[in-house]
Amino acid sequence: MLNSFDILETIKMIEDEHLDIRTITMGISLLDCISGDIQAVSDKIYDKITRRAEHLVRTGEEIEAELGIPIINKRISVTPIALIGAATDADSYVPLAQALDRAAQTCGVNFVGGFSALVQKGFAKGDEILIRSIPEALASTELVCSSVNVASTKAGINLDAVRMMGEVIRETAERTADRQCIGAGKLVVFANAVEDNPFMAGAFHGVGEADCVLNVGVSGPGVVHSAIRRAGDCSINEVADIIKKTAFKITRMGQLVGSIASERLGVPFGIVDLSLAPTPAVGDSVARILEEVGLECCGTHGTTAILAMLNDAVKKGGVMASAAVGGLSGAFIPVSEDEGMIHAVHAGSLHLDKLEAMTAVCSVGLDMI
Repeated sequence: MLNSFDILETIKMIEDEHLDIRTITMGISLLDCISGDIQAVSDKIYDKITRRAEHLVRTGEEIEAELGIPIINKRISVTPIALIGAATDADSYVPLAQALDRAAQTCGVNFVGGFSALVQKGFAKGDEILIRSIPEALASTELVCSSVNVASTKAGINLDAVRMMGEVIRETAERTADRQCIGAGKLVVFANAVEDNPFMAGAFHGVGEADCVLNVGVSGPGVVHSAIRRAGDCSINEVADIIKKTAFKITRMGQLVGSIASERLGVPFGIVDLSLAPTPAVGDSVARILEEVGLECCGTHGTTAILAMLNDAVKKGGVMASAAVGGLSGAFIPVSEDEGMIHAVHAGSLHLDKLEAMTAVCSVGLDMI
């Protein structure tokens, strides 16, 4: 039963502590769009996305207005395009990226992800073509995001793919140099990519997913930071418990929004991704959480250990709150998007070597540097 304390606490989380639904992402399978002619594939992709996601943005805005919960982004993810393009004889998949872009603009979403290839064990027919198409595809589109999975714990690292992606990242940045190299910001190189990630730029719709599904990404670093600050002096076990309880509350909100949205859109509800995704705003920083626990400054001795504890507690708290927690679910550490990490770099306490160590216990790697 609701009580006044819970209601006021939720209002405070949203208004003062930057709690929000970071994204509702509709995953759409394009396997039924496969054809031998790339123009036919492009037309089918556009038609299916615009049909399935026609009401996504409007539904998100209606739920936001009804519940008073900010829903920052409405996005689309699709089947990795390397799989779809492989049936054609085309030597470039740029037309498919442009079809995705047109569909995203028609639907009014923020981004569409899935211009992707999975090459952790080797290259299939369409994979190398897609990777070579990435620079032009990202330079000639506005809303398309790309990702390539080059490694996994089980398969190891595809070093040929790593070498190729180094060249692709540089060329992508150069092609968009007049736009602050935005192309590279829309490109992710993954190890252990997940099939139900709602966050960009790494979202794609896995082949094991349903034809259409709705995933929700929740973020609340400010809420976790405030909860630890209010607790005062306490042991590390008590801090972990506070984080778990806070993650539980945040995830419940994502479950609520996802359930309502999936019912109204007539598509299955997929997962809630509870990721502490920071922004440059003061009070919305993962680094400040680490410092609140006891670090003098993010990057100093103990940073990796505290980050590991934070990641573990967030995952455990979130699992209890939703029937399906998925995606990356953990702390993000994007340097240029975290006010506390920006400060740590300027202070000289956070270096690339330390950041690399932090990625070993985190959901993401070197991010937005």
